[in-house]
Amino acid sequence: MGDPPGSGPLSERAPDAEPASALAIPADLDATLVLVRHGESEAIVERRFQGRMETPLSAMGRRQAELVAARLARPHASPALPLPEGPPLAIIHSPLGRAAATAAAIRDAAAASPPAGLGSDIPLRSDDRFLEIGQGAWEGVLASEITELHGDTLAAWRRTPTLAWAPGGERLAEVRARVLPGLADLLAELAAAGRPGSIHAPQVAGYRDSVPDHPWSILVGHDGVFKVTLLTIFDLPLERFWMWSSDLSAISVVEFRAGRPVIRALNLTEHLAPLLDEQAQAESDERARSGAL
Repeated sequence: MGDPPGSGPLSERAPDAEPASALAIPADLDATLVLVRHGESEAIVERRFQGRMETPLSAMGRRQAELVAARLARPHASPALPLPEGPPLAIIHSPLGRAAATAAAIRDAAAASPPAGLGSDIPLRSDDRFLEIGQGAWEGVLASEITELHGDTLAAWRRTPTLAWAPGGERLAEVRARVLPGLADLLAELAAAGRPGSIHAPQVAGYRDSVPDHPWSILVGHDGVFKVTLLTIFDLPLERFWMWSSDLSAISVVEFRAGRPVIRALNLTEHLAPLLDEQAQAESDERARSGAL
């Protein structure tokens, strides 16, 4: 048997072609898109490559999902997130269980929040165009084993991600080809729900800005697909893949101002601070039980 795609010498592979068309952002779109990465999974605890494999949230991951859900249920509690008033149009999520569970936690927290929070019954919608990047033969394998068996390919993937990929896995151009129409549909839905914006509105923040009055949605997904999502929104080449990072249960906010995307927040994790207090308390309790000083 020959080597599967992406597993041969780097010099034998051709660069990925960029998609034929860029993302068509509605020219007058005023809207906000919130990206939320899923919580920690059991595969992450075990240090296994995930890709599209199903792996449930760990106990820590469920707690992370609870905390990001509570933050988004009351987005204007101090310090306020740069989000519009009212509930989002929808919570869209990858169909993988770790993303679906995080999205459900956000929906449930919003529905249980008091009047000052989001409230309402927010539609929850799965979209397989936002699946994590397929990692082929690496899925479920320990990171240490991949380093040992496929070290050269792994190093090439980290160095030049459009020229190397997991054996049998997805190329970045293939990922962008499915993400792009998913984003186009999501933005078209936001445009249909709002009013046209104007680029002549103030563009500099900090002047006691009012809360935006436009529609917004939440997308719950994965670090890899969010890298491609942001590159697609900002019309950047896939070679820049490693310039973005999303921590577990982190929040990022992209606002569209008359069709112009603006990063309002990137990789926020302050809502996870209680985990540090809980960990410290657990360690203190364990010392007390053991009699250690």
